[in-house]
Amino acid sequence: MIYNSKIKSEQTDGLFEAILALETIEECYRFFEDICTVKEIQAISQRLEVVKLLIKNKTYHEIESETGASTATISRINRSLNYGADGYKLVLEKLNFLDEDDK
Repeated sequence: MIYNSKIKSEQTDGLFEAILALETIEECYRFFEDICTVKEIQAISQRLEVVKLLIKNKTYHEIESETGASTATISRINRSLNYGADGYKLVLEKLNFLDEDDK
């Protein structure tokens, strides 16, 4: 099945192909430091941490305390987790983070 994305374009395909070509954490650091601002990388990293805590059924208050994310950000991530494209679940599955109950 081919996923029909709202962000699909040739440019986006090129970005994702570049990311998929990276092989090590060091290569990722080098590429992302060049292509993103420090704040963008921190925001994306924070979102991934928030979703991990949501999966563990942490409260918004606990997540806010642990990550520094606002409740608005946590809510947006929770909405994506529950009603989005299942990208978070896909990544967490590949990282062996999900229990059978979470899938």
